[in-house]
This record gives sequence, structure tokens and C-alpha cells, in this order.
Amino acid sequence: MNDRTSGPDRAEREELAQLLPAPAERDLPPGRHLHHKDTLMRLIDQDGDRATARPRRRLLRPAVLLPAAGLALGGVLLTTLAVTGQGRAPAPSVAGNGPHATAPRGAAVLLDRIAAVAEESGGQTVTGDQFVYVRTLHTQNEGVFGGPVELTEPRAREVWMAQTAGPVIQVGLIHEDGAYVPIEVGVPDGETPVGLPAGLSRPTYTWLASLPTDPDVLLRRLATEITRDQDARDTPAEERNRAQDTFDTIGELLRETLMPPRTAAALYKAAAKIPGVTVDPDAVDAAGRHGIGVARDDTRAGWRTAWIFDPATLGYLGERTYLIRDTSMGGKGTLVNASAVLERAVVDTLREKPVGAKPANGKPASGSTSHGQPSSGSTSTGNASHGRPSTTT
Repeated sequence: MNDRTSGPDRAEREELAQLLPAPAERDLPPGRHLHHKDTLMRLIDQDGDRATARPRRRLLRPAVLLPAAGLALGGVLLTTLAVTGQGRAPAPSVAGNGPHATAPRGAAVLLDRIAAVAEESGGQTVTGDQFVYVRTLHTQNEGVFGGPVELTEPRAREVWMAQTAGPVIQVGLIHEDGAYVPIEVGVPDGETPVGLPAGLSRPTYTWLASLPTDPDVLLRRLATEITRDQDARDTPAEERNRAQDTFDTIGELLRETLMPPRTAAALYKAAAKIPGVTVDPDAVDAAGRHGIGVARDDTRAGWRTAWIFDPATLGYLGERTYLIRDTSMGGKGTLVNASAVLERAVVDTLREKPVGAKPANGKPASGSTSHGQPSSGSTSTGNASHGRPSTTT
């Protein structure tokens, strides 16, 4: 009989056991947290043999600095909101990642479990004349470019994103700080606006559902999309880091969308193939919820970004970025930005809110979500019907 508690397996198990945050009294009684922790560890242990190293593909993607920059990939979406997280430390070197590099086994196993949960969540029908609604809390850096971080208090935001497949000028709407701000395609003065189609810069539910669900094929598809975007914007070679760019892109796609379950699962499995992906044992989102983070260090910028998941449900909670060394932006450990997803839904009209939605300044709802992005917020449908992200450029 194999002894799964000895040798390397035991060491891995002990290492993984340290990845979960300590029980938080304000969330669940200690006994329930211990139960969830033990359950997750058993699942990771059962799946450990399947988390073997495989050849890893390195992709390209420009580092995106903001939790709210998901639509700014093509540099064409304009709003009047302040730019966040602009600072970038001058660190041109990039950690070498060979073609056969892999995420540490603990991160790979965790992402495999997250993918399994996501794939089992319920999907939804979204038509082209509807809007994806997302309610979040977020902090942002309002300091000058490259200067010390000046972080705001958590702010509430609601967004409605058009789901039309064809090119659109009116991409969506943001409600923040009491004002409604259109998200529109920006063009130079005097030029005719050209609509933005569904794609990496405007990921509709239908477009997301069309992505390959095989992780390797999906990585190749992302590589093509990322490179095309970088080439169109003449991104210098020294600002391209295949592994980091891919991690950032997947994070943007997860952040303020309504994700089809199979696509979400494929993205998590693809993330497990990215070199340098690790586990952040205790990450806190903008709503103060503690979770376990899937993280990667941007060594050029000098910060770490972590996707945060509920340790009990493995549902997506939000994201945070903080400095991993002293830079012109602040000392090691300084928080650069953070977000928390509170609700996702599909509605029929702009400014429509799902039934039972809290005010824009409301606190996180309890419960669980589905649609490929389970979380500790809520997912619902609009009035008798079945809203994506804000952007700041």
C-alpha cells in the first residue's frame, strides 16, 4: 500500500496546508473553516497525481496596471474616470522561464480544483440586445505617474456592458461616485468613429463562450490575440513578457465579465500552465474578504497580482496588487489596487438593476454565484429576463 503521507507527497501536503488562511471569525465559526480546509486538502491530495509538469507555452501580453483596465487593451475606450495604478517601477529585466517551465505543483492543483468548481456552475443564455451588469468595490491609485501610491477608500461601481456581437460605438455605461459615464470608442478629433466588435478588448458572453476549451489551444488563441494587440500599439519588445502578459490577460477576462462555465474552467487550467504562478496564502479583496490567492510577480514592475478565491467555495472574490520590493511608488507590501466582485447579472436595459440588487454603496451579499465565476457575492437575472467591466484610460 502506498503511503501518501510520507516523502515528497507529505511535504507537498504540508506546504499546501499552509496556503489556506486562518479561520476568520467574522465569516464562519472556526469549526466550519477547519471542515472546509480539510475538505479542500483531501481534494488536492486526491488530484495531486494528475498535476504533473507538462510543456508550457509562453505568451505575450502587455502588463495592464489597473483592475479596471479590462477594456483598455486596444487603447480605444475612453471615459472620464481617473487613471489608476499608473506607476511602473523601472525594472527591465524579466525572470527567465524556459519552454518547459511550470507553475508550482500547489498552484496547479489549486487551479485544477477551481476549474472543476467553475465548470460545474450553471450557465446562462445571453442575447445580443441585453447587457451584462457587474457591481464591484474597488480601490485605485490616484497618485502621479511613477510617484508614491495614493490609494482611495473602496468605492462602489456598477457597469453595464453591451452584448452586441457587431461593432459598437456605445460600449457600455459606468455608475460611480453618483455619476453615469458612457463607455465609448474614442477616436482622434475629425475622424469617423469605427465601432469595436466583440473580442479580447470587448469580451461579450457569446464571444467568451466561443473560445477554445482545451487549455493548450486556448493559450495559442490568447497568444495570437495578445500579439496582434501589442503589434497594433507598437509595444516595445522590452515591455513584452509572455508569461506575465498571459496571466494579466486571463485576470482581465475574469474580473468584470459574466463568464461561461466551460470557458472559466479552461482559463483556470490554462493559468496552471503559466510559469511563475504561485499561491498567496492569505489575500484580502477590496471588501475585506479573506481568501486564497493565485498570484504572479511582475518582476519588471515590482508588484504581485493575486486573483482571490473563497477558501470554502473556491469562488472568485476579486483581485489585489501590491509591491514586492521598494520602488518609487512605495515600500515593499504597499497596496497598489484592489477589487471585489459583489454581483453579476444580465439585464435588458442600461441602468436596469437585477431584482434584489443592493444600492451602489451596499455591502457584499452573502451566498454563492454561478456562470463560471462562483463567488461570495451574488449572481442573478434581471426583471423577467435573463450587465462588464469599467475601464479607465
